[in-house]
Amino acid sequence: MPLGFGSRRAVGLVLLFCVVLIWVGSSFLVSNLFGEQEFNRPFFITYINTGTFSFYLVGTYISNWYRQQQEQQQRTGSGSGGPRKRSRSDDIAASPDDALDQSDIPTEGESSPLVAEHVATVYPDLPPADKLTVRETVSLGISFCILWFAANVTQNASLAYTSVANSSILCSTSGLFTLIIGALGGVEKFNGTRLVAVLVSILGVYSIVKYGTPNADAANMPLSWLGDMLALLSAAVYGCYTTLLKRRIGDEARLDTPLFFGAVGLANILLLWPGFLLLHWTGIETFQLPQTGTMWAMILVNALVGTFLSDFLWLKAMLMTSPLIVTLGLSLTIPLSMAGDILFKSLDVSPPYYIGALLILSAFIAANI
Repeated sequence: MPLGFGSRRAVGLVLLFCVVLIWVGSSFLVSNLFGEQEFNRPFFITYINTGTFSFYLVGTYISNWYRQQQEQQQRTGSGSGGPRKRSRSDDIAASPDDALDQSDIPTEGESSPLVAEHVATVYPDLPPADKLTVRETVSLGISFCILWFAANVTQNASLAYTSVANSSILCSTSGLFTLIIGALGGVEKFNGTRLVAVLVSILGVYSIVKYGTPNADAANMPLSWLGDMLALLSAAVYGCYTTLLKRRIGDEARLDTPLFFGAVGLANILLLWPGFLLLHWTGIETFQLPQTGTMWAMILVNALVGTFLSDFLWLKAMLMTSPLIVTLGLSLTIPLSMAGDILFKSLDVSPPYYIGALLILSAFIAANI
């Protein structure tokens, strides 16, 4: 039974909270890989993470095979000539006075009138609620793969030229890009409340990473301007692909999600492998496989939980709420990650950390009102 708009939003927020927790754990795992394990290979890790999406194609194949077997059994049973059990639909059809207009009965996967009315009002330019074809789903998966990978690679590359603080602050502007691009694309409502919420969230991130804890200054990094531009580019690309998905999909019922992510994973494997040759040839990232079982275990756990599962939940949360809400919600990973450092690494923080965390939380709540 289709969920109403309020229920969909509630489920979406729960999924978003799960994504935030997973991404916080994933950040500690990747930090350990880059630091203590000395396996600083962001392209390799991103490639493996995205490639795991191809496993969804196995589930899609099994599901389609099972459905075909069921349909074949039903056809065989209906053609046997045996007596057919009388159904309630037969009784309705036999009673014209009590018959229902079949057009009033929502079919499986169809949005409820409340959801349809909301989508038509808030997102008038979105496509109608017909399910995406296999070709459309695969095409969307390829587009998403390229943009998603570009956003992650530029974010990782920015850390080579600028400080973690600058990169975090500039990447947090993805909320502003999402609001502007989403408004232009017809999937977000641009108003004063949302604009203030985005700016408050950016201010909260700035307060945390710039003044909440001691961090390295980017002033002594000669190419810090390049790192800053890459971080801004990552934020802009994020706004592009979240808006693309919301505009092309609209309601989650229109998308075969496993097929979509399977297409993303396959596109990653087939299209992006030349990146290894280019990075190795330029010396930016020499190709090297993990040397220990511990490294492999950490990489696989991060891939299967931090990407394979979390991005599935992220997409569902984004379609059930909005790109802006999810973007601001993901900003919660910054104060939560630092809270983990406070608890497990005895990190010293100053009052701006708590002020920033409160600002980020307030901005997220304001965007949901």
